[in-house]
Amino acid sequence: MGFFDRLKEGLTKTRKSFIEKVESVFTGRKIDEETLQELEEILIMSDVGTKASSEIMSVLREKAKSGEANDTVSVKELLKHEMTAVLGEPQPLVVFGSKPFVILAVGVNGVGKTTTIGKLASRFRSQGLSVLLAAGDTFRAAAIEQLEIWSKRADTQFVKHQKNSDPAAVAYDAVVAAQSRGIDVVIVDTAGRLHTKNNLMEELKKVKRSIDKALPGAPHETLLVVDATTGQNALRQAELFNEVSGVTGIALTKLDGTAKGGIIFAIKKGLGIPVRLIGVGEGIDDLRDFDPKEFVEALFS
Repeated sequence: MGFFDRLKEGLTKTRKSFIEKVESVFTGRKIDEETLQELEEILIMSDVGTKASSEIMSVLREKAKSGEANDTVSVKELLKHEMTAVLGEPQPLVVFGSKPFVILAVGVNGVGKTTTIGKLASRFRSQGLSVLLAAGDTFRAAAIEQLEIWSKRADTQFVKHQKNSDPAAVAYDAVVAAQSRGIDVVIVDTAGRLHTKNNLMEELKKVKRSIDKALPGAPHETLLVVDATTGQNALRQAELFNEVSGVTGIALTKLDGTAKGGIIFAIKKGLGIPVRLIGVGEGIDDLRDFDPKEFVEALFS
């Protein structure tokens, strides 16, 4: 099965909660303000968010007035077009500049952060890049061991300290080691922290400062890993992590297990942070660059 088919299959729950409702609203009914209001409610309830929904609906209302949106088929085509426009062009995670390219991975507990790091490391290695993983989650039981297993599986270098040691020191040492060894990419793991815990968020700032001290201008990417199944809570996480650590990209995991895939639109429109990667399964190849056109196409298929 190709990735598009896996994506299509993974979006089944989101499609059922969204596209099928859209079809039921318009089938056998005229396109008027009442049906358009129902469509807007479906968008909002599907976690597309008020900003993105409002933008999409303003275009649809204009098209309905001009007669361009006059049946289910034309409404769906316009909806597809406008949803793709909201997401914009693909903005994949690209390694650039002098070595090493440093990625700081952040997020709350249970979103699949360590697994995402492992899959990303495997991808970079398959591209011929050397990778070093830094075990910056020094608190969670077995976190260091879990990342080390991924490191061995992906054939990367690995830097760790003792359990409960200072995460900022781990990050600093990893970047310094990568510089001396000529490593292409460093990925720094961090403890899964609740965005409501101020002390942990302050610690994240310290980790970031340490990386910049070791290599001015780094990290080059602060990647927030969020779980699509949490819907609007994912947007709140993105807002708060962005305030603390200046998130530059998002990896959205577990899209195959949720009816809340619309959160991609809310994040993009609400915060302007690009979704770099999406996960639609457990396999190592199930973490892919996010392609907005492909995503919308799979959603409507």
